[in-house]
Amino acid sequence: MNQVIQTSPAHPTGRFEDAQSYFSHLDADLATTLITAAADVVLVMDESGIIRDAAFGSDDLMAHGYQSWLGKPWSQTVTEESRPKVAALLRDGDSGKSAKWRQLNQCAQDGTELPLSYSLIHVPASPAAGGRSAHAVAFGRDMRPQAALQQKLIAAQRSMERDYWQLKHIETRYRLLFQVTSEALLILDATSEKLEDSNPAAQILLGESLTRAAWTLRDSLDQRSYTALSQVLSGLRASGRAAPIEVRLAPSGTEMVVQVSLFRQEQTSHFLLRLVPKAMQLESAGTANAKQILADVMESAPDAFVVTDLSGQVLTANRAFLQLAQVSNEDLVRGESLERWLGRAGVDLSVLISNLRQRDVVRLFATRMRGDYGSTTDVEISAVAVTTGEKRCLGFTIRDVGLRLNSEAKPSKELPRSTGQMTELVGRVPLKDIVRETTDLIEQLCIEAALELTGDNRASAAEMLGLSRQSLYVKLRRFGMSDASAEPDAEG
Repeated sequence: MNQVIQTSPAHPTGRFEDAQSYFSHLDADLATTLITAAADVVLVMDESGIIRDAAFGSDDLMAHGYQSWLGKPWSQTVTEESRPKVAALLRDGDSGKSAKWRQLNQCAQDGTELPLSYSLIHVPASPAAGGRSAHAVAFGRDMRPQAALQQKLIAAQRSMERDYWQLKHIETRYRLLFQVTSEALLILDATSEKLEDSNPAAQILLGESLTRAAWTLRDSLDQRSYTALSQVLSGLRASGRAAPIEVRLAPSGTEMVVQVSLFRQEQTSHFLLRLVPKAMQLESAGTANAKQILADVMESAPDAFVVTDLSGQVLTANRAFLQLAQVSNEDLVRGESLERWLGRAGVDLSVLISNLRQRDVVRLFATRMRGDYGSTTDVEISAVAVTTGEKRCLGFTIRDVGLRLNSEAKPSKELPRSTGQMTELVGRVPLKDIVRETTDLIEQLCIEAALELTGDNRASAAEMLGLSRQSLYVKLRRFGMSDASAEPDAEG
């Protein structure tokens, strides 16, 4: 026979019914152990509200406040907005019952705030305690875990709100593009092929029949086109790919090109049908072919062509440029600065980019190309800045003018006749070399003229030129104009 354990019904007040039997024998140490086990922080205050003693459920909490709180009024150990709550706790505890729980922000030694929830009870003075006055005991619960959880919840709510508004903005942009595009667009359920959405362009193209609830593709296409499109949709379901297909609208007979794509949304699949007039599709294909032809011509052109970004980093280059740069393939130049092969390092490319920023076009800029294996080539550069379109860039046409310069080279005894002829050397020859060669040429021409006027008399030519005979002989030897008759003894 099972023994039945008799239990007392819970007291209506929520307190122990026979506390005297269970706790009357407890001493102070055991009572302290029970209190600190039940609360994270226990503060003992005198009748003035000054903290006289404290107990903590963990070393972490003790490190935060033990030394800084003792001997101070409780209201001075909390933040300013928590001080009215401290006063309310002390006031409510005068009734001898536990004050209701209130959350305070206790000031820690390092300046941080500790969220603690307190309840307080007044303990009357006991004659057996040696005449010690009444005091109050505040029981605190550490609310930091709950506060951290609340912060995470708030952060999650804010993140959800940001995602929500981002989706709303995306949906708004989608609806706007869907409505204003000139191409007819249809969205069908991928399983039933039932119409889910259409834009105004599609409604104009297919007529009022599109607005009927029971509309199907069969209503707007002739039988052959409907059969062919149905096969394309079936293949799209299976493989995820579909080529454009030509269809004929009914009853107008208009020829269209339909491009179909499959997308998923909310665990369901949908077809997006884009209807383009066949004539427009052919025109677009012709434009694409023309652009491809232009690209092929630029790739095969004898002049080097290179496209860079606005800072001079190479994006693409043709074969002629790779030959000038002595590079085997385009991957080795892509991403490199054009300055690596162009003219004087740090000078020519900066000049070109600066002029392109100001004028958008540069013509016949003379410089040199340096190959990776040491070759140098005299070139002329024409460049253009493309500042419109999807990607801004710079285009450089580089022409090898080495053969032209050799064929146009002037005889050694001919002086350049114009400033333009002199400035052509700038960028290809250092300034000091230009000055030296020009000076030597002038000296040589003047000596030849003096010798011609004096009948090849060196002494008279030296006097005419304002030179000593010895200086004239030195210059004649330097220019390769001296012979045996030019010895000083022959002039005696």
